Amino acid sequence: MTATRERIQEVVREHHGTVLARLIRRLKSFDLAEDALQDALAAAISQWPRDGIPDSPRAWLFTAARNKAVDEIRKRTLHGEKHAELLEELETVVEDEPQIRDDMLRLMFTCCHPALALHAQVALTLSTVAGLEVEEIARAFLVPVPTLAQRLVRAKHKIRAANIPYAVPEASELSPRVEGISKVVYLTFNEGYTASRGDGIRAELCQHALRLGRELCRLLPEDGNALGLLALMELTDARRAARVDAEGELVLLEDQDRTLWNREQIDEGCALTRAALRRAPRGAYPLQAAISAVHAEAERATDTDWPQIAALYARLFAVEPTPVVALNRAVAVAMAHGPQTGLALLGELEASLSEYHLFHAARADLLRRAGQREAAHAGYGRALELCENAAEQRLLRKKLALVSP
Repeated sequence: MTATRERIQEVVREHHGTVLARLIRRLKSFDLAEDALQDALAAAISQWPRDGIPDSPRAWLFTAARNKAVDEIRKRTLHGEKHAELLEELETVVEDEPQIRDDMLRLMFTCCHPALALHAQVALTLSTVAGLEVEEIARAFLVPVPTLAQRLVRAKHKIRAANIPYAVPEASELSPRVEGISKVVYLTFNEGYTASRGDGIRAELCQHALRLGRELCRLLPEDGNALGLLALMELTDARRAARVDAEGELVLLEDQDRTLWNREQIDEGCALTRAALRRAPRGAYPLQAAISAVHAEAERATDTDWPQIAALYARLFAVEPTPVVALNRAVAVAMAHGPQTGLALLGELEASLSEYHLFHAARADLLRRAGQREAAHAGYGRALELCENAAEQRLLRKKLALVSP
């Protein structure tokens, strides 16, 4: 059975991190593992459209990458390097699910070693564990692609130069790495829920992030921020079935059929939120989870407690004063107190978010609500120019049509 290129790319992304993690443990070399996996991915993209996706894509990718690595090691052996023991080990590999889970944690903690700057930790882990492309990670950081690429190169060099171990640290060493790992999981989920390019939701990334979030809570059961992060993802993912309609078009939160929301997941997310707020009342993730919980508890969009959401965003901004948090706070304030109030707050953010399509889309929404149709039309047009997600582009075109002259 043949397979489309898009489906193949989805499968490759799903298994990228687990295969790479396993290869690094077996090969004991970050670079050799990455090179071998790239060769295997190239073979998959070449063969799978013709032969179909194998029953076990992960095993296929690992075997192909292992064979590529064996070939490379044998070449090095011819030049005098000693790898006999490694070659013997590679020939006797057995699939082991618990071991694979541990490999993923090893890879995450290696990439999030405190010897690396936080932004480098997050970028490297998104690239290796989540298999995101440089362009996608750059979008998450709101930085130019060349800048992000340089960060990745420097981070990998630092791992080699500092001989950073491929291991899960002892409990006493976990804390310095939790911030980086949490941000990785958060950005991975965001990329899955609102893909930077392509069309719609990348469910495999959402599920990957949820698995990592649960593993993080398993390691740190009393960490309020870890609990808050998992709560936030559970509450957001609970709305996934209502986020697209039968034709695959995006549905805004206010227009979603709330009977499609996963109530069991919402109940779990709300319970996690309460536990997280008890442990970390000023934590960024517990506060974001609390905002999602307010949305989840409203039976209808008109029942949403926008003043409470605006107050929670004010608390979040005090902890995390970023332009994106300020943008969301401005929208919440507008919903609670009117569009002009929100537009005044957005005016302070234009310089820092001028290349962020969601800023222009949010501003255009408020302009439309305020009756400024011409300005709203210009805002939607600018958002459309900057947006690379096909589903979001279609939604923006519909909004453009609403305010067209």
